[in-house]
Formats: sequence, C-alpha cells, structure tokens
Amino acid sequence: MTEALAVRDLVAGYSAAPVLDGVSVAAAPGTITAVLGANGAGKTTLLRTISGLVRPRAGQVLLAGAAITARSPEDITRAGIAHVPEGQGVITELTIEENLRVGLLLRDRGQRAAALAGTYERFPVLGERRRRLAATLSGGERQILVIARALLTAPRVLLLDEPSLGLAPKIVAQVMDLVRQLRDDAGLTVLLVEQNARIALAIADQGLVLNLGKVVARADAATLAADEGLRRHYLGF
Repeated sequence: MTEALAVRDLVAGYSAAPVLDGVSVAAAPGTITAVLGANGAGKTTLLRTISGLVRPRAGQVLLAGAAITARSPEDITRAGIAHVPEGQGVITELTIEENLRVGLLLRDRGQRAAALAGTYERFPVLGERRRRLAATLSGGERQILVIARALLTAPRVLLLDEPSLGLAPKIVAQVMDLVRQLRDDAGLTVLLVEQNARIALAIADQGLVLNLGKVVARADAATLAADEGLRRHYLGF
C-alpha cells in the first residue's frame, strides 16, 4: 500500500544549523501519527516543511507517492495537505462564516455551498453562531473553527500543531475525540504534533520522538507509551 505521507531524510531549518537532521516519517492512509518531543526538538519545523512554509535543504516529501518537496504552500494545499498551526489562528475581525470561507477559496465554486453546509452539520456550534465575530468564541471553539476551516480544503492529510495548547482538560479531550473521529469516520491521515504525549499516544496508531532534530524512537503508540525509559527522558510522563 502506498503511504499517504512519506518524509525521507529531511534536512531543514532557518539558519546555518539545521533544525531537522535526516528526519523520516511514514504515515499509512487513515492513521494518526503522533510526533512527540521537547520544545526545540523540531516538531513544528517538520510540519512547516511538509506544508511548504520552510524549504528543505535535502530530503523528500511525498503525498500518496508523488513528490511535493519543491511546491508552493498553495499548491501543497491543493494537492491535499492541510496545516493547522499552533495558536488557534482565527481571524478575529471576521465572522465565523467568513473564517470558514477562507478555507473554501481553493475549492471549485460549485462545491462551496455544499461543503459549507456539511461543515455546519458536522459542527453545529459553528452553524448556530455563523454570523458572530470569531473573537466571541472560547479557546476550544476557536480550535474547532480552525480545524473546520482546514477540512474545507478537502485534505487527504491533516497536520495538527499543538491543538491542546491553552485548553482546559475537558476541552482537550473533546478536541482529541474529534481528531479520532476524523480518522475513523472520514479516513483522514493525521500528523499530530503534541506536547501532551500521554493523550496523543492514547489516540494515535503510531508515534515518533524527536530530539534535537533527529528521530530517537519510532514504534506503534502502545509500545511508546509503555516504554518507561522513553517516557522519563523524552515524553514527561
């Protein structure tokens, strides 16, 4: 089976010293891969390089077997990768619906109305408040909005960067349940960067651990969660 997303020997960074040093990832269709590690390990840089925001110095990124390494962020989104950066990045001056319509810009005009209606059906809280400014939403609701906006690009692969950041435990559980549903019900492939390693591994199929830009461990999620030494040195639980 062709991998939904493959990263091969990726080297990337922002200055002379690379942040990522030969990182490889393989994600099968319809799976969640947790990307774990301490701050500064290279997790966010990995997602930014996959989505085209950082140009790699070496290595390849493949989507369903097709190389996308040198393409622009817009072309990568069109190809089927959606990136939800850290920080609940809603446009607070716009309404909820206007925020969602940003996600429709790359869709054919004839598909937009049905896609928006489907979003309101999946996320009723957004439909009920569609005319309100996004600034009125809680942190959890903003996270749902940015994920919903990303889904409107019709991705095959979803990159999620720290979706639990700043949220109350009850809301974190709801967001993680949503990520699990996207895999189980929609068959979406998810690359999940998360500081909360325990909750990430609870929903993931597999995981990898980064340290100083290198992969120091990779295995199925249950194996990583059960490795006491790994948890103590790299995962913090």
